[in-house]
Amino acid sequence: MGKDLITLGSFEFLADVQIIKGKLESEGITVYLKDDNTVGVEPFASNAIGGIKLQVHISDEEQARTIYDEIRNYATDDDGHLINCPNCGAKKLEVHYLRNTLFYKLFPFFEPKKYRCDNCQFITKASV
Repeated sequence: MGKDLITLGSFEFLADVQIIKGKLESEGITVYLKDDNTVGVEPFASNAIGGIKLQVHISDEEQARTIYDEIRNYATDDDGHLINCPNCGAKKLEVHYLRNTLFYKLFPFFEPKKYRCDNCQFITKASV
């Protein structure tokens, strides 16, 4: 069964994924959450396991991605306009934290904000 599922996105917190899950289910799409129980029991493990994965059947991918893109909160500038990716030009940047050092894992609020493009996966600094 795992082979016919695709991951639309991953989320650090269960509350973040529940809204999108509810919307997809209201449109008749069956949704699976991978690692939601692990993160629910041990929230600090979320980064280590790659977050909670929102998965749907491959046959529902096109419709699910359309809905996902409509309700996903992408990064905006101070005027509320979507920020363009400096690599591919897409307007699908999300706030992203690497947490690649012990210091940032222990104190994530000190890590400088970065953006990751959902289109090309390019990671850039906050001053885009």
